[in-house]
Amino acid sequence: MKFVLAPDSFKESMTAKEVCLAMASGIKKVIPDAKIIPIPMADGGEGTMTSLVDATKGNYIQKTVTGPLNEPAKASYGLLGDGSTAIIEMAEASGISYLKQNQKTPVNILKTTTYGTGELILDALKHNVTKIIIGLGGSATNDGGSGMAEALGVRFFDKNGQIISKLSGGKLNKITNIDISQLDARVKNCQIILASDVTNPLIGPKGASYVFGKQKGADASTQKLLDSNLTHYANIIKKVLNKDISSIPGSGAAGGLGGGLLAFTNSKIHSGVEIVAQETHLEEAIKNADYVFTGEGGTDFQTKYGKTPYGVAKIAKKYDVPVISLAGYLGTGIEQLYQYGFTAIFGILDKATTLDEALKNGPKNVTRTTENITRLLITK
Repeated sequence: MKFVLAPDSFKESMTAKEVCLAMASGIKKVIPDAKIIPIPMADGGEGTMTSLVDATKGNYIQKTVTGPLNEPAKASYGLLGDGSTAIIEMAEASGISYLKQNQKTPVNILKTTTYGTGELILDALKHNVTKIIIGLGGSATNDGGSGMAEALGVRFFDKNGQIISKLSGGKLNKITNIDISQLDARVKNCQIILASDVTNPLIGPKGASYVFGKQKGADASTQKLLDSNLTHYANIIKKVLNKDISSIPGSGAAGGLGGGLLAFTNSKIHSGVEIVAQETHLEEAIKNADYVFTGEGGTDFQTKYGKTPYGVAKIAKKYDVPVISLAGYLGTGIEQLYQYGFTAIFGILDKATTLDEALKNGPKNVTRTTENITRLLITK
């Protein structure tokens, strides 16, 4: 029997690679000679870099960059096994994890910057990559990618013709002109793929500020101010660069970093899971498989909006390959998933337990559940 293992990470419990190892262990207990193809997956958010580096036998590079509150931050990015592709998770440099709970305030969300993400892009270009994949998720920012653009050489001017430095969401309304003549030439010749699992536009009720601002510390009045600033920013970009990024699906991802990258680089937005599937050649592996195992930390109705198991099931459905999905917990609406290629969905917990215990015992629970499912499969 041939099994393809294509799970996402189980947040705070296991990386996608560790989930693959746990699943493989369960299968081998029942079918010692099973052919197992592990393909760690992700959907553009946390874990995307690790999944692609692991799957392609790439390597990591660490660099000290500017964190979201302009403090030094140690961030990593990956070079994939093909030698010509870099993978950057913007959260590594500009993520909400850099903000302690008491730092998620209206004042700080007006100050946070994506400058460090731009520094990671520049460092990746030193390795002569021709393609950069950027995971848009987990941001602490709402600057429309202006900080990133500033790091790449774009200059922003105020009404007095003075350069505005250390751009942030709170300063976007001061911009009156933009100069891209100093934009790093290597950026123009590099293909940039934006991996995102959200389709929110840059501005408006479903935009970056109103949908994601609260979790970063913005109260109602600050959300309104940030949205107004992003609207001004988008209008200046349209006027100067003749690019309208205000309503493009995904332009609001990562506090508008998606929009900034679309405005200042040669980039396109794609579903995160589809990008990972393409880079790992997932479809080729699934074609002749007997079974596919996937999974994520929590599965509910939102899984069908581009999460990893949905993307995996979508491919497997093309070839009528059964898909079994595991999850740390099962939420409402999972019955909706069966029409999208899921054969069965299982929770992995064996008893009522605390969250800490569930996270700690994740590998053991995945192995046991996979073993029991495999025993059922061989009775067919």
